[in-house]
Amino acid sequence: MHLSVFLHGARFDFAACLTAALTYMQEHQSRHHADAVTMDLGDASGYPRLPNERLYLEP
Repeated sequence: MHLSVFLHGARFDFAACLTAALTYMQEHQSRHHADAVTMDLGDASGYPRLPNERLYLEP
């Protein structure tokens, strides 16, 4: 998944598995603007992995 995060005027793009992307998106939207994170199924091979991605895989 391609995950795009808009935070404090800067945009960050990451690659993440679907589960981690959905969990991150849900947590981020509960603390920040609802439209600050978007994700799509496009090619994410050129982006770095979501930092600490594994933390979003555990309950």
